Amino acid sequence: MSARFTTRPEIKGYFGVVTSTHWIATAVGMRMLELGGNAFDAAVATGMVLQVVEPHLNGPAGDMPAILHSARTGKTEVLCAQGPAPAGATIEEYTAQGLKVIPGDGLLATVIPGAFDGWMLMLRDHGRLSLRQVMEPAIWYAEKGHPVLPAVAATIQRLGDFFRENWPTSYETWHPGGRAPQANENVCNPVLAQTWQRILKEAEAREGREAQIDAARDAFYRGFVAETIGNWLEKTELPDHNGHMHRPVLTAQDMAGYSAHYEAPQTYDYHDWTICKTGPWGQGPVLLQALALLKGFDIGAMDPRGVDFVHTVTEAKKLAYADREVYYGDPEFSKVPMDVLLSDAYNDERRKLIGDTASLELRPGTVPGFEDQRARTMAVLDELSPNKTVYEPTMEHLADRKGDTVHIDVIDAEGNMVSITPSGGWLQSSPTIPGLGFCLNSRAQMFWLREGLPTSLAPGKRPRTTLTPALGLHKGRPAMAFGTPGGDQQDQWQLSFLLRIIHHGMNLQEAIDTPLFHSMHFPASFYPRGRRPGQMLLEESFGPEVIEGLRARGHGVDVSDPWTIGRLTAALREPDGLLRAAATPRLMQAYAIGR
Repeated sequence: MSARFTTRPEIKGYFGVVTSTHWIATAVGMRMLELGGNAFDAAVATGMVLQVVEPHLNGPAGDMPAILHSARTGKTEVLCAQGPAPAGATIEEYTAQGLKVIPGDGLLATVIPGAFDGWMLMLRDHGRLSLRQVMEPAIWYAEKGHPVLPAVAATIQRLGDFFRENWPTSYETWHPGGRAPQANENVCNPVLAQTWQRILKEAEAREGREAQIDAARDAFYRGFVAETIGNWLEKTELPDHNGHMHRPVLTAQDMAGYSAHYEAPQTYDYHDWTICKTGPWGQGPVLLQALALLKGFDIGAMDPRGVDFVHTVTEAKKLAYADREVYYGDPEFSKVPMDVLLSDAYNDERRKLIGDTASLELRPGTVPGFEDQRARTMAVLDELSPNKTVYEPTMEHLADRKGDTVHIDVIDAEGNMVSITPSGGWLQSSPTIPGLGFCLNSRAQMFWLREGLPTSLAPGKRPRTTLTPALGLHKGRPAMAFGTPGGDQQDQWQLSFLLRIIHHGMNLQEAIDTPLFHSMHFPASFYPRGRRPGQMLLEESFGPEVIEGLRARGHGVDVSDPWTIGRLTAALREPDGLLRAAATPRLMQAYAIGR
């Protein structure tokens, strides 16, 4: 028998539900609904506040993919606010600066900031509140302060010496007066508040809601923000975590040409559900590929906390993630054969590889016409040390300069819904830009400095991000928004959650609270890009029989404390309009609100 565990009740309501990874931001989102806003207004205000209260997980110059359903248009779309590589980001330039792998921090790790434009585009096209209404809460918390999370305080404290010696602007921002904040102390970012106040002032010089929002976009990408970033980078050379000095390649001209955009989601039909993900410029299709593989198993007959379930799901994930490494990338630069990867014929053959014992091999499939690409990619992956540290964000034992992600789900009474996974611009992975109060992102670390791969570094190309929001349609009806922070683990945790909903009849909170696990078998997306063949991490709550049963099947099993894996949140709309929401109790950081 598995270890016993208890769950919290779901949140229910008809007015609206909001989930996010911080209680202050969640409350702000509900406040926007109370002011007459819709799900998109609530999401934007929530996202802006998260940049203040969780600056170690996201920021204005980060990345922001969203999947949204508009009740007005009836459309389900992806909003892509993943910035591409700058014009100067070439393999030749990076290797000339002595790099073989792009570091996870410092100024060469950045791509064009995408998050701010994504938030503004969502607000302009789908919201109805004013720019001031959605920005004011973030401005207030940046100026007046908020109780800093223990994790944020600990990160800032550990980085004190590094900031002081290498990134003085970060030291000034996060160690004011030479002192790091203590957990739950009131922390302000007055420079960031001033930046947003100036954007708002310039925007309100124009007439009309949409014109003001576009003016805010201009101020960030073609105005004083881009000018400040460009001028600073032009004369700046700073070290990464290895102490190596690098000159940046991002310019104000790169920012001036950027705009977030909409595109169709990648979808897959599984039982009565249609699951919507980003395209293969993100990792989201791995969840769809895993579903295509698992379609041939009787998942409903398996104990959702048992050995068969964990083993089968893990082996399916290994195959899907192996394909991610070979085939995924920005489809504007590389042909990605998603039609084959999600086809019945392809998955019927791949499914035969799932046996009773754990595989220790990295086994991507072979798609006709892509044999050379597969060989080139495997040659690069074979060079990875199988025992290198695997960067697993969110959870325990992280290096000081690792960052992570936040997540938001909102559904309103009208049926608008949105799932968003913002990230990047972490305070610990890039120096604070003087005069602005925020950092650049480090998403370029997901490119390879080798030619001929879908994820080879190239100007204008989007990195194959790990950010992967999700939206589900039940019998064709938009029904559920869900997701989680967690890097390469995001779709792994979402997969277990989804299977337990579909096959085992769990409600949102039960599915979230049930013990979680993930594989570390495949190459990590983050520096130093290591992998641990056959290894998995699972919560002790599964119980000793399950843990030993998995080891008997050949899995390497690392055991974590109970309630320490995953940060899932979800929101669901029933056919009668009843709204449900749930958030993980893990780390005591995520919240759901509804009425």
